[in-house]
Amino acid sequence: MKDKLIIFDTTLRDGEQSPGASMTRDEKVRIARALERLKVDVIEAGFPAASDGDFAAVKAVAGAIKDSTVCGLARALDKDIDRAGEALKQAQSSRIHTFIATSPIHMQMKLKMSPEQVIEYAVKAVKRARLYTDNVEFSPEDAGRSEEDFLCRILEAVIDAGATTLNIPDTVGYSIPAEFGAMIANLRRRIPNADKAIFSVHCHNDLGLAVANSLSAVMNGARQVECTINGLGERAGNAALEEVVMAIKTRHDVFSCDTRLDTREIVACSKLVSSITGFPVQPNKAIVGANAFAHESGIHQDGVLKNRETYEIMRAEDVGWSANRMVLGKHSGRNAFKNRMTELGFEFQSESELNDAFYRFKQLADKKHEIFDEDLQALITAVNTDSEEEHYKLIALKVCSETGETPNANVTVKIGKQEFSAESEGSGAVDASLKAIDSIVNSDASLELYSVNSITNGTDAQGEVTVRLEKGGRVVNGLGADTDIVIASAKAYINALNKLEDKGEKQHPQV
Repeated sequence: MKDKLIIFDTTLRDGEQSPGASMTRDEKVRIARALERLKVDVIEAGFPAASDGDFAAVKAVAGAIKDSTVCGLARALDKDIDRAGEALKQAQSSRIHTFIATSPIHMQMKLKMSPEQVIEYAVKAVKRARLYTDNVEFSPEDAGRSEEDFLCRILEAVIDAGATTLNIPDTVGYSIPAEFGAMIANLRRRIPNADKAIFSVHCHNDLGLAVANSLSAVMNGARQVECTINGLGERAGNAALEEVVMAIKTRHDVFSCDTRLDTREIVACSKLVSSITGFPVQPNKAIVGANAFAHESGIHQDGVLKNRETYEIMRAEDVGWSANRMVLGKHSGRNAFKNRMTELGFEFQSESELNDAFYRFKQLADKKHEIFDEDLQALITAVNTDSEEEHYKLIALKVCSETGETPNANVTVKIGKQEFSAESEGSGAVDASLKAIDSIVNSDASLELYSVNSITNGTDAQGEVTVRLEKGGRVVNGLGADTDIVIASAKAYINALNKLEDKGEKQHPQV
C-alpha cells in the first residue's frame, strides 16, 4: 500500500497575506467548506492572535468544518498559543501550528536571540500547545537558510516536547529542488527521534520552484505538503495545491504516496477563491487555467481526436471541468435556487438573506438567459459584500460614450445617510465613472490594478472587475460583477473604497 500524503491548505492564512486578498469571516467559511468538499486533510484557517476579526474567522471555521482538521497559527508566545487554543475549541479535530525563526540572519537581526534562547522558546511553545491539543505542528521559520546542525538540535527538542508534525519551510523561496530534497533526507536521517513525527514542507515561489521543491521533498520522505489554491500567497505565492496533487496522481509510477482528495472539486474551489480574493487565474495556469486543456495546434487536435492520450496526460473531467454546467434559468423557483446554492457550499443564515439573493438571481436571469455556477458564485460574493456595513454605496450611474465625443459619467453615491452626485469626463466610460466617484469621496487612493475577466462565455456574460487601491501603505482589492462592465467597474471601485474605510488592522505573523 502507498503512504498517505497529507495535504495542508493554507489559503485562508498564508494565501490571505497576498496584498489586498483579505477575506471576511463568512468568505473564509465558504472557502473552508469548499476545501472540505475537496477532502483537504488540514485547513489552516488563520492567525487568531493577529486581530479580533481573524480570531472570529478561525472560530467560525472551527465550528463549521467536520471532516477536516482545522489549524490555527501561533508564534512561539504564550498569548498567541492561548488565543489559538481558544479559537479552536469547537473544532471536531484541531491543530496548533507554532513557529520561530532559526536562520542566523533572522535570529540575529529580527529576534535578537541566541540559538539557545530560540530552542527554549520553541520547546516551551510546543508544550503549551499540547495543553490544548495533541496535534501540534512546529516550523523553524526560514529553514532553507538555517544551519543543518542547529535544525537537528531544535527539531529533536520539539519532538521530545510533543510536536507531531515538523514543517520545514522555504520561507523566502531560496532553495532549489535537489538541495531541498537532500535537506529533508538528511534531517530524517540525522534526528534520532525523527520517526515520531511527520515531516512537512511549506515552499514559496519566489524563484518559481515551490511545487518542484515540494515534490522533491516528498520523494525524500516528506509526508505533508503545505500549499494554497491557485498558488495564492504573499510575494510570488505558495506551492499550488492543484499542481502538487495532480502531479502525485498523474505520476503514481514515481511517487510512493497518494492523497485522499476528490480532485473533481479542484476547478470549483479554484474559481471560488479567485472570485472572493479578486485574484484572477491566468489562462495558461496549470490544471485550473482556461487553456489548460485547450488544443490550438492542428497536429495536437488531430492527435487528441484519434486518442486523447497523445497530448493529454490527465482528463479535464478529473479536475472538475466537466462540472461547469448551466443549472438554472429565469423560470427556476426559490427551492431550486436554494438547493443549488447548498450544493455549491453556501448556506443561507436567514429567510431575508435567501430572499435578497433570490431577488438578485431573478434580476440577473432577466439580463442573461443561461445562469451558470460561476454566475451564482459571483452573485453570492456580491450579496456578502453588500450585506456588510458600507460607508459608500453606489446608487445610480449614467454614462454617455459615442464616437468622436469625450465620454462622460453621472454618478450618485450614498455616504452614510446622504446622497451625493457628480459628473465627470474621462478617456472612456470606465475612466469617467471612476473619476466621478472619486470627486465625491476624495479618497486620495492610488489605483494599482484594474482587471476585467469574463465569468462565463458569451456576449451576455457577466464581467468581473478587480480594482486594487493603495493608500498610506494599505493595499486592498475591490470586486464587482455585472453584465454591464462599466457598472461592474464602479461596483469594484466602491467595494475597494469601503475596504479602505475599514480600519481593522491585522498583525503579520512574521513581524
